[in-house]
Amino acid sequence: MSLATQIRQMAQEAKAAARQVAVLSSTVKNQALAAMARALEEQRQLIQAENQKDIAAAQQQGYPAAFIDRLTLSDKVINAMVQGLQDVINLPDPVGAVTSMWRRPNGLLVGRQRIPLGVIGFIYESRPNVTVDAAALCLKSGNAVILKGGKEAIHSNLVLSRLMGEALVQAGVPATAVQVIPTTEREAVVELLKLDDYVDIIIPRGGEGLIRFVAENSRIPVLKHYKGVCHIFVDEAADLDMAETICFNAKVQRPGVCNAMETLLIHAAVAPAFVPRMFARFREAGVELRGCPQTVALDAQVKPATAEDWGYEFLDLILAVKIVPDLEAALDHIAQYSSNHTEAIVTQNYARAQRFLNEVDSSVVLVNASTRFNDGGELGLGAEIGINTSKLHAFGPMGLEELTTTKFIVFGSGQIRG
Repeated sequence: MSLATQIRQMAQEAKAAARQVAVLSSTVKNQALAAMARALEEQRQLIQAENQKDIAAAQQQGYPAAFIDRLTLSDKVINAMVQGLQDVINLPDPVGAVTSMWRRPNGLLVGRQRIPLGVIGFIYESRPNVTVDAAALCLKSGNAVILKGGKEAIHSNLVLSRLMGEALVQAGVPATAVQVIPTTEREAVVELLKLDDYVDIIIPRGGEGLIRFVAENSRIPVLKHYKGVCHIFVDEAADLDMAETICFNAKVQRPGVCNAMETLLIHAAVAPAFVPRMFARFREAGVELRGCPQTVALDAQVKPATAEDWGYEFLDLILAVKIVPDLEAALDHIAQYSSNHTEAIVTQNYARAQRFLNEVDSSVVLVNASTRFNDGGELGLGAEIGINTSKLHAFGPMGLEELTTTKFIVFGSGQIRG
């Protein structure tokens, strides 16, 4: 069987499974998720043995320690996967919910009801725990999913796929509702992206290169974000102690993630007081600072920023800093350089906070909080399959509700249109 035929067959089977999964009761879906959790617990040694093959191959190829860490299914990671399944079980099922209803003058009762998206193609990179997270969210929201993980995690993903498939069958759910593409060939992604007759949506999760490749080659709608160029604006009415804590967390806690701060904007009125204390703390943590001329004038150790530093996702302990004269200038800078991912303002001024919320066009906008909160779990969604910054059909972290859409339902009593 050719690769193209294999991928098409998987998509056809997913389409058939999606019809069955769409009408499953919450009880059955939760039983399937519970069976998955038991399988992870009971087959922990098998999972880690397969995962060790991926780790050994990555070490042999010279991947860095941070990559190996993301690839590793330690006891702690498996425990988190099991807990994640339980968390999804505990979330309310969005499928079938009637979100609104109204009566027309002719007596028709019109409403909107939540329904699954259908078949989801999920393309992602090295972290194999994402395989279980994505499967759980798609199943609970009534969708079938085809998963294509990175080649570095192929052994881990295949064993997880087999265990999840067996758990689904135990619960009376077709195993083809959750499928992992069993090859490392990139051509498999190309073939999947052609199958708009069977796959309803593609969600890529990983680096900008992967996401651009998917968006440029897909016949299927793609929910995506290319990068996270996240800003924090420290207003003249900011509590500087609070601002220092927030900015430090946003840059230093996990600098290599998409919701880490990449540019710090500081109101000129507070810059002389804020810059020395904030920069000293950043330097203690090993942060390289690149600043505008005003910033360099305040601190000669700051490296002058280049034009490319504004709007750049460093994903490292590097921070661009700009001093601005007012909120208007901060808003203009964000409008020009933001990736529409996450922006925050630190201020005690209600009017300026509200203006920032209303005018910043990003998927999550925060007042007096770290950008690191743009995360499905942190925002109360329970979990997320990814973050979308393209607005259609969802904007921001995608949890269960965002993996559904709505259809109109209409109740009549014999009405006809005149």
